[in-house]
Amino acid sequence: MAGVVVFVLWINLGASWMTVGSAAGFDPHTGGRIDYLLAGVRLAGAALVVPLMEELFWRSFLLRWMSSPDFQQVDPRQIGWKAGAVIAVLFGVEHSLWVAGIVAGVVYAWLYMRSRNLWSAVLAHGVTNGVLGVWIIATEQWTYW
Repeated sequence: MAGVVVFVLWINLGASWMTVGSAAGFDPHTGGRIDYLLAGVRLAGAALVVPLMEELFWRSFLLRWMSSPDFQQVDPRQIGWKAGAVIAVLFGVEHSLWVAGIVAGVVYAWLYMRSRNLWSAVLAHGVTNGVLGVWIIATEQWTYW
């Protein structure tokens, strides 16, 4: 559910002041038609690889490391909101839709901290990216990629 909520917010938090730069996006057209194999590979990467890699770095490592250099010993429930806010802002500014990125970072951090299980954040992030990818293909809103 959290992944779907972040998706809805992501596509609605795009006012000009909520963006940094302009994303060229990824347009899978070849020869005037959508290359569905290429789009499918992009979608799979966005929904399966990116969430795992980003959650490992942002939540499992950096969020806990801000609490203690001995990050492997940090219980996710013991992470303070100060660390959560800093990481959410950093996660947000890595995206051109920085406000949406901050919101996503807060949601994924909350899931991780609440459940003490990184897979809850990975799954929500994967759902967000997967639904977003399907929406991008269906609406041809390539700038979101």
